[in-house]
Amino acid sequence: MARSTTVGTIEEIILQGMLYGHILRSPVAAGNLVRINTPKLTSAYTLITAQDIPGSPFLNNLSPPIPVLAASQIHYIGEPVGLLVGPDRNKLEELASETEVIVEETEAYFDTAIFGSDRILAKKTVQNKNIDAIFKKNTLALEAVYNTGFQEHWYPECHGAVASYSYDKMLIRTATQWPFHVRQAIASVLGVSENDILVETTALGIHLDGKIWYPSHISCLAALATYICKKPVKILLNRLEDIQYSPKRPASQFVIRTATGKDGELLAIEGRPIVNMGAFGPFAGEFINRLSLGMLGSYRCPQIRIEGYAISSNLPPAGPFAGFGFSQANFAIESHIWSITDTLQLNPLEWRKKNALCKGDNLLTGIPIRDSVPSEALLDTVADMSDFNRKWSAYELLSRYHRSLDKVPLDTPLRGIGISLGYQGNGLLFEGSDKGTFGIEVTLEKDGSLLIKSSALGSNDETKSIWIAIAGEILGIETSQIKFAPLSTDQVPDSGPSCLSRNITIITKLIQRACETIRKQRFREPLPITVRRFFRPTKAMKDGQPFGMLSWGAAVVEVEIEPITLTPIVRGVWLTIDGGKILSEAIASKAIKLSAIHALQWASGSPLYYVNGKITPDALESYSIQLQNNPPPISVDFNWNENRDPKGIGELPFTLIPGAFAQAVSQAIGSPIRSLPITSYTIEEALLKREKQP
Repeated sequence: MARSTTVGTIEEIILQGMLYGHILRSPVAAGNLVRINTPKLTSAYTLITAQDIPGSPFLNNLSPPIPVLAASQIHYIGEPVGLLVGPDRNKLEELASETEVIVEETEAYFDTAIFGSDRILAKKTVQNKNIDAIFKKNTLALEAVYNTGFQEHWYPECHGAVASYSYDKMLIRTATQWPFHVRQAIASVLGVSENDILVETTALGIHLDGKIWYPSHISCLAALATYICKKPVKILLNRLEDIQYSPKRPASQFVIRTATGKDGELLAIEGRPIVNMGAFGPFAGEFINRLSLGMLGSYRCPQIRIEGYAISSNLPPAGPFAGFGFSQANFAIESHIWSITDTLQLNPLEWRKKNALCKGDNLLTGIPIRDSVPSEALLDTVADMSDFNRKWSAYELLSRYHRSLDKVPLDTPLRGIGISLGYQGNGLLFEGSDKGTFGIEVTLEKDGSLLIKSSALGSNDETKSIWIAIAGEILGIETSQIKFAPLSTDQVPDSGPSCLSRNITIITKLIQRACETIRKQRFREPLPITVRRFFRPTKAMKDGQPFGMLSWGAAVVEVEIEPITLTPIVRGVWLTIDGGKILSEAIASKAIKLSAIHALQWASGSPLYYVNGKITPDALESYSIQLQNNPPPISVDFNWNENRDPKGIGELPFTLIPGAFAQAVSQAIGSPIRSLPITSYTIEEALLKREKQP
């Protein structure tokens, strides 16, 4: 079958003779699959089960491997157990509704309150020998528990894939951040060579890292159906199905205990982060390492004890969300610092300036900070932008007065303001999936045009603009002469996963080096000149990547608590960013503001929760993504410097805003807020708890 010249969305792809796939799912969270009873199927319809898989029945390029179709053991409600394939979507839904999936049910575990060693997917332990002695001394010791809930990525198009044959190869079209991961998974499942599989990336839109590994699972199902039925097959989840069973930002809990000196300086931190990874827990190691790293925030502390756990449960597998857990931990420590400064009645801005990490300090990874840390400049700038000191002083006086009363007066709005400091690394930290060799290819053609080949581009026009600007500046080529190869695995090299700002840092640097090499060769060698450059993470990790080159930021959030409904209303958000060389201020500012809106949704939106292992339609109806048509004022400023390297900045709003937002609400109501998202119910609970205290 001939290939199309353009790839839009999966919904738009219609091929001659195309069939549709409908996933049959487990009705229970744990048990053993007994059998699948379907109504009598005509020759036009096919039932595919795990027994029909010709190669490996697992996604072996994930750790631990995930079953493509459950063969016996069931791990969560909605786990795929079979696939109905046929020409009519409505008929498939009718057949599915008449199909009975019989499972011998066993006990299921949904939370992480109590867990055994058999549920531990990954663990992180760091301990200094003298920490107990610090806590025994006459210091201020504070302990609290912080929680963050699940979050939906809410990308424009649901997960899906279209599989077909293109001459002697199988062609997969899917919206993925990692097309070579899709290719590798399908080849393993079908038992064929990776060279027999072609993957084209369809329109991604804003995905917030929600399309890293799960498209590989859906694509394997579509490929399996095409392999068996010998016809094109499309699988496209509906919105309810996608929200109920696709990966979410995992829920997490942080127990934090700190010991501080008389001036509030951190003497010791003891932390216990726990993350609910759902079934299997892909990227569990990455999550728990980033949660542990983030628990220290951006501040110095000589004594540390961390014991972190990534735990499995009988919920759908969780997945990465921008930051891979780092932002969740930063919310916890920033909120905890509010309790410290509030107890000691310290100015939170001045505390941060005195206690921020400096050049030469070591991160939890053991990697020293090599560059100067612009914390004071960032904090002063964001304070000036927001008029922080004046507002904080005024709101603090009012908050202290309200705390002296038996009951908080709710006849007028309550106001508060919060501030946070944070940093962002670039690229995967510990996960084995990023330990391969990834690369790009750049060719200066005979006609003087430049062709850039990379699988990491996705549908991000902003990244394209940055790469075009760099190549054009180095080679003196008009931007109209710079082209990109089609996003197909037979057209571009494997550039690794498009996540954690790898495109801006790692891939951008490879393109820059390739263009510099071409510049040296262009008048010595005949055209075309092709240069390939590769990234070898093992060496880079020894050199301190991805947390050796840090982006820094500071944020202020001001809120008002509506007196009747107790709804937190954001009055303003201010961010200042040090992201190295900013190639386009307009593009960077737009990206930061969009991320800020998503971060606010996480901080103040409706909670997303599972009931007995499933997100119910009622829970979905009450869930709002709150991407407001009228968002609060968001101001962004960039700290310009001489650093010639661009750094990732897109995750900084997720790291900075939730903590600042929680502090602002805490000041407004005079009581600590320790969970996300923060709703009117959260605020009411905090006020009632405060009133009950003697």
